[in-house]
Amino acid sequence: MMSKLLLICFLFFLSSSHLLSSSFSFSNSTKLCSHGQTLTLLQLKNSFSIMHYSLFGYCINSYPKTKHWKEGSDCCSWDGVSCDLVTGHVIELDLSCSWLSGTIHSNSTLFRFPHLQRLNLAFNDFFGSSVSAGFGRFSSLTHLNLSDSLFSGLISPEISHLSNLVSLDLSQNYQVAGIALHGFDSLVQNLTKLQKLHLSGISISSVFPNSLLNRSSLISLDLSWCGLHGRFPENDIHLPKLELLDLWGNSNLGGNFPRFSENNSLIDLALLSTNFSGELPASMGNLKSLQTLDLSNCQFSGSIPASLENLTQITSLNLNANHFSGKIPPSIRNLTNLHVLDFYDNQLEGPIPSSVYGFSSLSFVLLGYNLFNGTIPSWLYTLPSLVQLDLSHNKFTGHIGEFQFDSLEKIDLSMNELHGSIPTSIFELVNLSSLYLFSNNLSGVLETSKFEKLINLINLDLSNNMLSLTMSVHSNSNIQNLDLSHNNISGIFSWNVGKDTLFYMNLSYNSISGFEMLPWSRMHTLDLHSNLLQGPLPTPPNSTFFFSVSHNKLSGEISPLICKVRSMGILDLSHNNFGGMLPHCLGNFSKDLFDLNLRRNQFHGIIPQTFLKGNSFRSLDFNGNQLEGLVPRSLIICRELEVLDLGNNKINDTFPHWLGALPKLQVLVLRSNHFHGHIGFSKIKSPFMSLRIIDLSQNDFEGHLPEMYLRSLKATMNIDEGNVTRRYIGDTYYEDSTMVTIKGLEMEFVKILNTFTTIDLSNNKFQGEIPKCIGNLNSLRGLNLSHNYLTRHIPLSFKNMKMLESLDLSSNKLSGKIPQELTSLTFLEVLNLSQNHLTGFIPQGSQFQTFRNDSYYGNPGLCGFPLSKRCTTEEVLEPSQEIEAEFESRFDWKITLMGYGCGLVSGFSLGCLIFLIGKPEWLVWIIDKNIHKMIVRNKMSTHRRGTRRS
Repeated sequence: MMSKLLLICFLFFLSSSHLLSSSFSFSNSTKLCSHGQTLTLLQLKNSFSIMHYSLFGYCINSYPKTKHWKEGSDCCSWDGVSCDLVTGHVIELDLSCSWLSGTIHSNSTLFRFPHLQRLNLAFNDFFGSSVSAGFGRFSSLTHLNLSDSLFSGLISPEISHLSNLVSLDLSQNYQVAGIALHGFDSLVQNLTKLQKLHLSGISISSVFPNSLLNRSSLISLDLSWCGLHGRFPENDIHLPKLELLDLWGNSNLGGNFPRFSENNSLIDLALLSTNFSGELPASMGNLKSLQTLDLSNCQFSGSIPASLENLTQITSLNLNANHFSGKIPPSIRNLTNLHVLDFYDNQLEGPIPSSVYGFSSLSFVLLGYNLFNGTIPSWLYTLPSLVQLDLSHNKFTGHIGEFQFDSLEKIDLSMNELHGSIPTSIFELVNLSSLYLFSNNLSGVLETSKFEKLINLINLDLSNNMLSLTMSVHSNSNIQNLDLSHNNISGIFSWNVGKDTLFYMNLSYNSISGFEMLPWSRMHTLDLHSNLLQGPLPTPPNSTFFFSVSHNKLSGEISPLICKVRSMGILDLSHNNFGGMLPHCLGNFSKDLFDLNLRRNQFHGIIPQTFLKGNSFRSLDFNGNQLEGLVPRSLIICRELEVLDLGNNKINDTFPHWLGALPKLQVLVLRSNHFHGHIGFSKIKSPFMSLRIIDLSQNDFEGHLPEMYLRSLKATMNIDEGNVTRRYIGDTYYEDSTMVTIKGLEMEFVKILNTFTTIDLSNNKFQGEIPKCIGNLNSLRGLNLSHNYLTRHIPLSFKNMKMLESLDLSSNKLSGKIPQELTSLTFLEVLNLSQNHLTGFIPQGSQFQTFRNDSYYGNPGLCGFPLSKRCTTEEVLEPSQEIEAEFESRFDWKITLMGYGCGLVSGFSLGCLIFLIGKPEWLVWIIDKNIHKMIVRNKMSTHRRGTRRS
């Protein structure tokens, strides 16, 4: 019986298997996708090309999904295509990250799928495509994602017709100009089912719509970088499902911190780079689900509220670049899930809270640029996940502690008041890539061999401390940027740090006497200035762009090997003892060389006469050598030249008027040479238009002052300093310097401000009167015409130079009075009119009350304060010669004759009247009365003068 039962079961199994097999065979032979949909999808595929790469790096799984779309197979089984299991209609297209490139036109086959419910085209290249009206035809669409696909133009208002949309993401299409015809308002009003609205980067240029805060269905709202403006609504926010609110980058959107009800689900709140302001309310403690809070680069102020302790789920707390003050609340210790703590760039003060435990995930502690003081708390050295620690630009004191874990990648403790030695644990941080300890009071001997373990170290800055080195020659480090300037390093520098990687090295302001070699093959910037280097010039690596050995004791001639460094951009050999003749190649070995500084050496011979056409020279400084000959005429091709300093040499030439054609020349120094002759005129229409520092002093120039050139100095006229961005001549690292005589002193300007202006023509043989056009230079700071043979009066036009701080006209042959109008020069600090032939009363008032006797000595005709010689009444009242001359030149004899004629007629008529009727009593009374007044005045005036003289 049992065997029969088993046989029946076996036969039933065979029968069922056959039926199932037949069923599956039938199913596989029947295609769910219609032939029409297949052709339409293939047409869509052929309208695009494959880029062979993913356009963006955000795609986790990126590949060309349409590559295997082929006729003959069921389109419902194709990558990115989903169909309704009953009708076979295509209801979903997910072609995100598919490497597609092309334009979606308004008649694209994409719009022939009326049953589409989900469409995702994100992360492709549809450059030139717009979000056209075709997208509004998908009446069943619930999810639309066109993000990061290079759409442009205006978004069609038909997009707001998709009333079934639950999710709309058009973000990161930065070429999209906005939504047409008030489309944003329509979109917000019509799409009432939205749970996700992401429009990041779409130019909306609207106020924040209040109605969005009434959508209880909203889960995710991203309106970052949308050009929102006005004030964010002040009313309470009742969006119980909202998890993301991102308003980042709407710089004109202001308001107070949003008020959320206790019933909220907010996880991510980003208000960074907006204009939100005010204090953080205690109600922010209601955000108990919050994981990310980013308020950086806003205008928030006040203290950090203690209610912060309620945010126990928070992992990233970013308040940097605001105006928060006060102390960090001790309740910070409750935020044990923190991964990022960023209070950088505020005004927080006091010590950092101690007794903090449990921050096992804290990776980034960024507290730099505040006013914190005290010692660094011990818990910061014991964080097991710490990757970056930034406490820079504070007032921390004490020693640096020992780090307990090696997870750190960046340490920045710079600009504090830390002292002691560098802890040994730092040299065990094998993951460390950047170490910044500059500008502290660290001391001790640092063994370079300790850096051997730090194979990931790229940036090392220990400058402005009191460290010395014990050096080992060999080094396995990969350091790229090294700054040890302003320390106590001495002797021969033998540390071959980063031999194949070092890019930037600054060893300036030490006592280094030499190098065993300069082995660095990738060196770009090598700054060795202000040391004790001796011997010949070390030749820098061929890759060097910046090379400075200024302020050392180097000697000998410059080897022509320097000209093999064809990448050189800045070469500073100033303030050494170099001698010999300059290599002829110096002017033409590098098209990239723009700063050449040979100041204060002992070079002789001539300046190199050849400069490359198309060169980049911006500054040439040969000051303080023994160079002779002529100024090289090839300088005319240095079209970028801003600074030319040939002062204090033995150059024998006439004035190089052809330099006036250089459009950017701002500083010209020819002082203390053997220049001679008349400066004369220029054939150039407007020479030296950018020039603002001119020093031709201590030469043998003669003739009249160069009026034509003085009229052309536009850079010293009408400078509106309120609208000028102040900067120094040079780049961010290297800036030009020059020596000028101003305010009676020879001073070195280690930086040249772009608004500083001065003219020094002193100690020459100029003669004649001072041109009145000098008064047009109303932005001039200093003017020195002393020690010449100038004559006649001080021009009244000097009153126009309102910015003048120093005026030296001493040792000339000037005559006449000092114009009273000079008292209007309220910035004038130094005045020297000594050794002239000036006469009369010294003007009083304003800055003239501060000048001493030495401003006027050698002018025996002057009187009044501060001189002991008092003035007579005639000297006080006598007008200046220039005013008299001006009156005489303007006196019009036509007007005089007209007055004479009128007086003659009136007198003749009056005489006839008297002759006919006799002496009128009223006329006699008027004449007698006026004669009596004149007699009384004359007697009183004579009496006063007699009293003063006695």
